[in-house]
Amino acid sequence: MKQIISSVKETGDGLEVAELSRKYGISGTTLYNWKAKYGGMTTNDAKRLKALEDENRKLKQLVADQLLDNRVLKELLSKNF
Repeated sequence: MKQIISSVKETGDGLEVAELSRKYGISGTTLYNWKAKYGGMTTNDAKRLKALEDENRKLKQLVADQLLDNRVLKELLSKNF
């Protein structure tokens, strides 16, 4: 995460994207994507964003699992025994 923030800051300092791409071993597209997502953030902000994204992913998975359980239970209850 620190590398992402530092590379984004270096693009703001006027260094060329091609030069930074070679320096960090990433494509120019990746660097532009990082700049769009992490531009203006500090390392702590980026870590917090990453933690929130992870938590959000876990919560979405819990909701999906719950919906699947509900669907299965409804199907079982709708069948005549």
